[in-house]
Amino acid sequence: MLRRPIIQVLRQFVRHESDSSASFILERSLNRVQLLGRVGQDPIMRQVEGKNPVTIFSLATNEMWRSGEVETIQTGDVTQKTTWHRISVFRPGLRDISYQYVKKGARIYVEGKIDYGEYTDKNNVRRQATTIIADNIIFLSEHAKEKS
Repeated sequence: MLRRPIIQVLRQFVRHESDSSASFILERSLNRVQLLGRVGQDPIMRQVEGKNPVTIFSLATNEMWRSGEVETIQTGDVTQKTTWHRISVFRPGLRDISYQYVKKGARIYVEGKIDYGEYTDKNNVRRQATTIIADNIIFLSEHAKEKS
C-alpha cells in the first residue's frame, strides 16, 4: 500500500523525454534540510557591497546514543555529539524577522537547502564553508523576543 504513493512521488521528480537511443533524461533533484535545535548566537546582519543583505546565526543540533552491547538496556554511558550549523537567511521578510526575533538559546526549526562555497580569509587562504540557506523558520520557544 505504501509503495504506490512513493512511486507517484518519484515520478514527479523524473521525466523521460523519449524512448529513442538519442534521448536524454531531465531529472529534478532535491536539496532539502530540516534542522531542530538551539540558536548558538544572536543573529547578525551583513551586507557586502552590491549584494543583498543576509541574516546569519548558528544553530546547534544534538545526537545522543548509549554505548554498550545492547542499546535497549538502560545501562552504559550516554554519549552526545553537538553539530553546529551556519544558517543564512536571504529572503527579505524572513531575513528581517529572524534578525529581530531569533535569540541565543531559542529552540527553532529551520527548513532550507545546503550550500557549499569557498571564500578567501584575511590571510589570503582559500577556505570552504557549508551553509544552510533557510527558507522557513518556526519559533518553538519563548526565547524569541524583540531586540531593543
